[in-house]
Amino acid sequence: MAENVPSGLLEACVVLGVSNERLKELSLLQGKDKEPLVEAEVLQVHAPPFVTKESSSNGTEHDHAPAFSRVQRRRSFKKKRDRLVSTISNSGQTNEPAVAASDDLSVPQNIDLIALPQLCFPDGLRITSESREDDYHFLVFTDVFGNQTHGVVAQYCKPVHFHPDNGIHQNGHRLNKLQRLFTTYSICIISKYPYYNALRDCLSSFLLQLKTSRMCEFEEQVKEFSAKLALVPIPPPGPLHVVFNLRPFQIELPSRLDVDRPVMDLDLHLPFLCFRPKQILQFEVIHLILRMILLCTNSKELRDTIKAKGLQLHYDLDVCRVGSRTDINELRALRRQWQHKVNTVILNVTMELIVNIFSEVCDFLNYEHRVFNSEEFLRSRETTDHEFYKKVLDTHIFHSFLRDRLNRKNDAFTHMQLNIRSETRRMRAMTESPRRPAMEEISKYVRPENGLSSRLGVSMPNLADHRLLTVPVRQTSMKTMPFHSCSWSPSRPIKTFKLPEFPPPLAYQYVQSYYNDLIKELSKAISTATPDDSAILARYYYLRGLVNSVAGKRVDALGDFQSLYKTDMDIFPAELLNALVESLPAEERRMAERRPDLKRLISRVKRENERERARPMDGGTVKRFELPKKHLHMEDFVRRVQESGIVKDQDTIQRLFEALTVGQQKQVDPETFCFFYIFWKETEAAAQDVDLPVVVLEHLETDECVYKLSSSVKTSHGVGKIAMTQRRLFLLTEGRPGYVEITKFRDIEDVKISSAPFLLLRIPALKIKTSLRKETFEANLKSECDLWHLMIKEMWAGRKMADDHKDPQFMEQALTNALLMDAVVGCLQSQKAIFAATKLAYFDKKKLEVPMMVPKTTSETLKHKINPSLDQTSPQAVDVLLYTPGQLGVSELDGGGNPKLWCALSDGKVLVFDAASWSMQYNSVQVGKSRLNCMLAVNEQQLWIGSMDSFIYIINPRSVSCNKQLTEHRGEVTGLALEERTDKFSQTVAYSCSEDGSVIVWDVSTLQVRRQFRVSCDRLQCIQIHSGMLWCCGRDCLLEVRRNGTVHRKVSLPDHLLSSPRGFSSFLLFNESEQLWAGFADAGELCVWHCRDLNKPFIRIQLKDCAGVVCMIKVKNQIWVGCQGKTRGKIYVVDTDRYTVEKELMAHDDSVQTLCSAEDRYVLSGAARADGKIAIWKVE
Repeated sequence: MAENVPSGLLEACVVLGVSNERLKELSLLQGKDKEPLVEAEVLQVHAPPFVTKESSSNGTEHDHAPAFSRVQRRRSFKKKRDRLVSTISNSGQTNEPAVAASDDLSVPQNIDLIALPQLCFPDGLRITSESREDDYHFLVFTDVFGNQTHGVVAQYCKPVHFHPDNGIHQNGHRLNKLQRLFTTYSICIISKYPYYNALRDCLSSFLLQLKTSRMCEFEEQVKEFSAKLALVPIPPPGPLHVVFNLRPFQIELPSRLDVDRPVMDLDLHLPFLCFRPKQILQFEVIHLILRMILLCTNSKELRDTIKAKGLQLHYDLDVCRVGSRTDINELRALRRQWQHKVNTVILNVTMELIVNIFSEVCDFLNYEHRVFNSEEFLRSRETTDHEFYKKVLDTHIFHSFLRDRLNRKNDAFTHMQLNIRSETRRMRAMTESPRRPAMEEISKYVRPENGLSSRLGVSMPNLADHRLLTVPVRQTSMKTMPFHSCSWSPSRPIKTFKLPEFPPPLAYQYVQSYYNDLIKELSKAISTATPDDSAILARYYYLRGLVNSVAGKRVDALGDFQSLYKTDMDIFPAELLNALVESLPAEERRMAERRPDLKRLISRVKRENERERARPMDGGTVKRFELPKKHLHMEDFVRRVQESGIVKDQDTIQRLFEALTVGQQKQVDPETFCFFYIFWKETEAAAQDVDLPVVVLEHLETDECVYKLSSSVKTSHGVGKIAMTQRRLFLLTEGRPGYVEITKFRDIEDVKISSAPFLLLRIPALKIKTSLRKETFEANLKSECDLWHLMIKEMWAGRKMADDHKDPQFMEQALTNALLMDAVVGCLQSQKAIFAATKLAYFDKKKLEVPMMVPKTTSETLKHKINPSLDQTSPQAVDVLLYTPGQLGVSELDGGGNPKLWCALSDGKVLVFDAASWSMQYNSVQVGKSRLNCMLAVNEQQLWIGSMDSFIYIINPRSVSCNKQLTEHRGEVTGLALEERTDKFSQTVAYSCSEDGSVIVWDVSTLQVRRQFRVSCDRLQCIQIHSGMLWCCGRDCLLEVRRNGTVHRKVSLPDHLLSSPRGFSSFLLFNESEQLWAGFADAGELCVWHCRDLNKPFIRIQLKDCAGVVCMIKVKNQIWVGCQGKTRGKIYVVDTDRYTVEKELMAHDDSVQTLCSAEDRYVLSGAARADGKIAIWKVE
């Protein structure tokens, strides 16, 4: 318990110097050494708690410590004084010892007092004849686990008078016979938090008081000062700073920007002042070049900008044109603002540098098996950088960095990486092809001295076919990115909260009164805060919960922390809350459990605590990739290939296993795997070393890459090498380099092997017939002929399927299959190699086995397909889709601009796509671990998601982050609905329902429950607002419910479906015709009622080959119905006027789980796990 009680600003205060007894000994040595060097000692140690209820009442009752500190002292160091140390008063009488002989000096854990004197007096401690100026320096204590504690040390001089009879006189009246010398004391404030400047200011304020006081008051003054700092709460991460008075200064404690970043209370620009201005300008030039800004040496404006940035490092130069101020606190506030701006610039530049150095590390990580391929990463770096990377890769901090990446930590590195990542890079994340760079990229790495391209060991995947996109891909330039968008800039204005004046800190009743005043001030701030500013509101709740917990008001503290669910979950103090729950006395626990919200909180804390205990202590291990040393069966082989980064898809790897084990026992020996891996990597590197002349590059698309190059062969177009990209075949002619196009894969009509006469021999030749040329292309490929024949046929079949199904991933998968064929043949080097490679001809076989003709209606309506599970080893079900329109006047960097498509996968993961290019826009957002059932765009700041785990998660669409939850439901949340405001003065209201029949009405602005009621039905599945009434869909009935929860009308299952076990699945209501449409989970039909007469449907619409209706939406005058077909998923488009099925669309291999409309221009459908894709349909 003691470990998790909230800590205040002060962890401990230690006073160091020379004891009076030692000074008395030194007086005997006067004259022998003018400035003797003496050993510093620990004189005082002050650590919380300073007062307790027990000490104030002299009773036996124990209570919570009334300070931001531990309940009991932790004794990590004990020092017993071997002699009495006393302080001599003016009269020469001895007072009570400062540290008694039997006293223990108790300090917090991880603080070693043995080494502290050397750290506090780095230049040694001397008795001097002259006084010195006060001196300050900072310390960082790091234990073996990397945990840090911080110290700020103030050194100040005190006069010491020596009597002729060797007596010592301190701070007394000056006598003619006294010899006046000076000794130095150090006061070290130790804190868990790096508030270096703030603690230095605290010490500066205290020294002003200390220098005018008597030595006999010294210990008590230090103790009071320490007790005051122990009363200061630490602000949570976010836009709220804490301010308090230590006269004559007003001290400000800045907060962290977010949970994963440290406090920045240090002058980061000081190291730069060691450089000459010319060097600083050079740094700025390098930075601008790295940001891809064209540096024009003749541009005076640009030079002035660079110089201005250099001058920002000098505060006096920056404010030389500003008038003088007379208020010291105002001057200090201006200095803090300036320092914050400078720190922000330095941190942003530093983080951008780190991202530029290490961003490609993520390309060598396997997230499923937590493996880092360090050798391939090193191979991808420039040779001159190898020594640097080798040293970094072996450090503990780099291992922590890898662990955070594998845990998908949303930290400053991730934010900066997203900010500087271009649209092209995002698009590449949408494909699964082998990681090789486009020819345009390779040309950027040409070395001028020899004209050869730099070998890159790895690259991002290639773009999907841009011609299949409905909107051209936008290219984002780095130079258009404003600097303030980077990750260390605050996203909202900073506010401050001022603490009440400190009480006498060593009296329990005064401390309790101080806490009560502080709670009142926070309650006042909460009542005046607007619901729209939930970030500030959350910080006030956090601070009040903190103060309530140390004041012993545990139930009130739980209520404050419960409020964080609706304001900002990111600052939820899980460890503190767990300690608080465990410390609840029986009576307080019963009191808390009588409140439903606190009862849920306590049970959730217990569950989370159990999960936390089950998690690895180190956050998960990180393995380095190694080649296998023993035979691999199927399961081990799949894992090893995934770890290697060659391919993730399990089905493809299983086909590769079959290829490598043809004609032998079903296991792959380590030598074969090693040969295969090496051949793959060498082929990848060789393709990247292809140096294409400019005349050839002009004929290729910007994202094309040469994946395979034949040896020099004779062809019908001359002698040269055949090159294969993801789109075409072309001949790289010899002699004078030139480009002759053979064919694009989509234009191929036939590929076959024949033989060409050569002297008395017949040489295998490859013939390719295309639709664009009458003549057939022929190449004498000799021994390579069979392999090229297989690869081209697979690419041709993949291209045809990709075009027919509007799915670019088919082409990417075909390319992967073709390259795996090449690696298998190169690895096996035997007669069975070609036969083994045929095991990988997936699309060619599929084309032969089942004609994959897409119905004309489907082909004409289907526009594009997206695979949201590309980074998964197997497809995930698309459970919910939601389209949100773009916001005018909001920049892309603020999350606005283009419309978005929100996609919920089956494991609680939410993906966000740019609906203008259908490219992935952000990293995924994890909202729980359960299936997500529904989404609702409430407003521009809130997107609600209902989950099977009974929570409603709230995502901010601009920041694409989830930091709020609604926890009032007890069962699986199945439906959400928004009631439109009747006028501009009315509040927006949202409805949610759970499968147990519970319906909650929410005030959207405050997230408070307005009403709650329960409807009686079998599994409440969805809700809809219509004409001021709430319609509820259960399995057994449809209910029209009034606002107060009473049932107005009920629609039962039609007679012929009374035996249906799953009953109603979905329904629609629309005003134009006052009709109710309903679908059924076990029947291939729709029933339509007039809203005036709900006794019996007036029409039934049969859906051919439909096993059950899953979802429905209305688009214009059509109803789109997603179904589970008898063999595959189907979509039926029904005309609402004629009640007829206009179209049957077939583009999914599993049931259609969800449908959404994009501004009535497109409909998007998502399929269950066996398909796992999103289809985009045109609305007519």
